[in-house]
Amino acid sequence: MKFFKYLSIAAVLFLVISANVFAQDQEMTKEEWQSEMNRLTEQKASLTSELNALKNDVASLKSTKDGLQAYEDCINELYAMVGATKADVDNFRTQLNALNEKIDNKVEPKEDRQVELDAIKKNKISALPEFYDMVHNQLQRKLDAWIVTPKEIMYTVVKGDCLWNIAKKKDIYDNPFAWPKIYKSNRDQIKNPDLIYPKQIFKIPNLTEEEKAHYDKIRRNYKPAPPAQTGK
Repeated sequence: MKFFKYLSIAAVLFLVISANVFAQDQEMTKEEWQSEMNRLTEQKASLTSELNALKNDVASLKSTKDGLQAYEDCINELYAMVGATKADVDNFRTQLNALNEKIDNKVEPKEDRQVELDAIKKNKISALPEFYDMVHNQLQRKLDAWIVTPKEIMYTVVKGDCLWNIAKKKDIYDNPFAWPKIYKSNRDQIKNPDLIYPKQIFKIPNLTEEEKAHYDKIRRNYKPAPPAQTGK
């Protein structure tokens, strides 16, 4: 920006000189000539003053730049304030990234992830601007929003129930074809999958992703049997 100002001032000074030459080629009265010379002289003085001020600004900025601390020195000084070396900070960054990935992928148990985060929070390196928000705000919000699904729930059989209808319930598997999971998990109570009784209490474990895909595929491929033909 200051470079362009220099160019502008130089251009105006050039115009001042050109005006003097131009004026010599024109027919002017003595008074007109003197008036024009006075105007251009004042303009030249003003521009010269502005040019000198800009030179002083450039010199001041250069002096400030020369007095600035090197970036590496600033970083090392910052690390020293928390009693760490660059290697310590690099290791902390790696540890933090690993924990962030575990939380994003919901690697259970959640309680262990909280313990890891609490330990990281106590590390003075977490106070560095690079890490503070991630450690003390973002990761804790992710953990707080992490809802842990129970590994299994208990279901009490009521009159009219069957394994097919239990598996079909929205809050169970939402897929009647997953009834074998309930049967296999409660073989100690279910001798015949077609015979269950009110007040029996069944364990309803979560389906794995592989099991969900398996039973969903069965449901998609299922084709009801055609209605029986009656004789005429």
